Amino acid sequence: MKFFRNHWYDIGGILGAIMLIAIVFFRPCFTNYQLLMWLSFIALTFHQAEEYRIAGTFPGMVNRVMFHSDIPDRYPLNSNTALIINVGMGWTLYLLAAIAGSKMIWLGMSSILVSLGNFMAHTFVFNIKGKTLYNAGLITSWLFFAPCVFFFFIIIHKANLVVIADYFIGIPLGIIINVLGVLKPITWLADQNTPYRFKNSQLLPCDRATS
Repeated sequence: MKFFRNHWYDIGGILGAIMLIAIVFFRPCFTNYQLLMWLSFIALTFHQAEEYRIAGTFPGMVNRVMFHSDIPDRYPLNSNTALIINVGMGWTLYLLAAIAGSKMIWLGMSSILVSLGNFMAHTFVFNIKGKTLYNAGLITSWLFFAPCVFFFFIIIHKANLVVIADYFIGIPLGIIINVLGVLKPITWLADQNTPYRFKNSQLLPCDRATS
């Protein structure tokens, strides 16, 4: 479990790359909607890899910039909470939306709204709060999440897949997940004495231990 907790974002990035290659080979087997939902899951894994590995400083940025924490290596967001949110909620939601396909458009819509929430947070909230032009996760938000959100609504309308009930279920559910599944667990599971700390490389440069 310790290995997975420390490397779920690496595993996810590798899984996403493998799935992307598989989709290229099996493209004729997918409808446009199915293709988009699987690409949406892949986008999530690449986004998480940017946040926690490639740039890697998302945990430190959240704790220091958003919560003004004096112990940004573990409070309020810690590595166990990050696993629960990103894998327990994120992977589960996006995978279910991809597997369900057009049978549950409302589920796909809720996952797309999580992607939209990420795009808005990385583009505006984190940069404004941190007085920066870039934060860990911004590039994949623009390269992958934004196109997925745009083409989702194009596809469901062109293919007449959506009904009014999908909006009444999908939009509130997406908002609830953004709040209760992404934001609130950070504070609900906060523990200053937690043993689940982030690596030095996952903190902002100003907070990294030099010894």
